[in-house]
Amino acid sequence: MRTIDSLGDLRGRRVLVRSDLNVPLDGDRITDDGRVRASVPTISALVEAGARVVVCAHLGRPKGSPEPKYSLRPVSVRLGELLGQDVAFCEQTVGPEAGQAVTDLADGEVLVLENLRFNEGETAKKEPVREAFAQQLAELADAYVSDGFGVVHRKQASVYDVAQLLPHAAGGLVVDEVEVMRRLRQDPARPYAVVLGGAKVSDKLGVIESLIDVADRLLIGGGMVFTFLKAQGHEVGKSLLEQDQVDTVRGYLDLALERGVQIVLPTDVVAATEFSADADHEVVPVDAIPADRIGVDIGPDSARAFAEALGDTQTVFWNGPMGAFEMEPYAEGTKAIATALVERTRAGALTVVGGGDSAAAVRQLGFADEQFGHISTGGGASLEYLEGKELPGLSVLEDT
Repeated sequence: MRTIDSLGDLRGRRVLVRSDLNVPLDGDRITDDGRVRASVPTISALVEAGARVVVCAHLGRPKGSPEPKYSLRPVSVRLGELLGQDVAFCEQTVGPEAGQAVTDLADGEVLVLENLRFNEGETAKKEPVREAFAQQLAELADAYVSDGFGVVHRKQASVYDVAQLLPHAAGGLVVDEVEVMRRLRQDPARPYAVVLGGAKVSDKLGVIESLIDVADRLLIGGGMVFTFLKAQGHEVGKSLLEQDQVDTVRGYLDLALERGVQIVLPTDVVAATEFSADADHEVVPVDAIPADRIGVDIGPDSARAFAEALGDTQTVFWNGPMGAFEMEPYAEGTKAIATALVERTRAGALTVVGGGDSAAAVRQLGFADEQFGHISTGGGASLEYLEGKELPGLSVLEDT
C-alpha cells in the first residue's frame, strides 16, 4: 500500500483527500469531533508539504440530493479550528463552482467540498454513474489520498473509483488503522480477548466465525447477547432477539467449545419495563428474565466477571456497547468494559476500541482517547477487515 511519500514533491499540487468527517450533529453543533480530530494529522502533513488540499467527505445518509441538515459547513469550521488556519468551504462538490474554489487555493491552503452524498453518483450501484462522478472529482486534483478508514469497505466513487484515475496513496490514518488491524488478525499477543456488543448478532456473525480461529476469549454483551442466551435455552422476555439466528449461534457455541475458545456470557442483566431511562428496572439472573421486561444492560455480577476475564489479557478488541449506554441507568456495563481496557492499556496491553458506538460510548462516558491503545474510526470497516474480507478502498491502493 503506497503512502504519501510515494507521491513525491507536493508543493503547488492539488491533492484530493477522502477524509471521514461523518460526525454526530445537534443542529450545527458537533457532539463528538473524534473523526475530525483523527483527520487532522494527514491534512496537516499535506499543508506543511505545500499542497493545495481539497477535502471531500460525507455526513449522514442523504439520498443523493442536498439536505441542509447534512451540510459539512459546521464540520469545516471545526476542522479550521483544529488546524489553526482558515478553511474554505464550497457549497458544491463538483462542477464549475467547485473548480473555481480549487483554483483560488494557494499553496498550503485547505478547502472542504460539500457532502459527497448530495450527489447520486457517490453511492450509485451502476458503475457508469459512479465512474462519471469520480471523473468530476478527479478533475479537481492532481493526486488522491485515501484517509477515511471508516469507508474503505465501500465501493463508492470517492473511495474506489477516483483512486483509479489519479496518482494515489494511503493517508497516515489509514496506514495506522491497517497496521493495528493486521496485528489483531495475524499475530496478537496473548491472551487475546474480543468483546462484542451492540444490537444485532447478525451484524457480527462473520467476525465471530473468523475470530473463533484467532481469539482466546469472546465476551458477548449488548442486545445481541439475548440470541446467545436463547440458544442456551433461556427465555429472554421482550428483549431484542433474532430468532432466525438462534441455531447459528448455537453452532458457534459448540464450535468454540470444540476449539477451546472461552465464551463469556452474562449471568445477570438489567431488565426494564420499557426501553426508556425512566422505566422501572431491576437486576435479574439470565435464567429469570420476566416475560414483560426487556434487557437493557449486563448486570453488576456480569460486569465484574467480564472485567476479570480481561484482567490478564495482552490484546483486546472491543466493538459494541454492553447496553443502552446513552441512557445513564444502563451505562454501567459499558463503563466497566472501558475501565478494564484502560487498566490493561496501563499494563502495556494493546487495547483497540473498534469505532462506531463503542468510540462514541467511551467519549460520552468521560474517557479520553489517550487512555486506550487505539480508537478506530471505522466500526464496519474494522469488523470486515477482521473477518478477512477484501475491502475495495484498500485493495485499490495496492494497485500499481
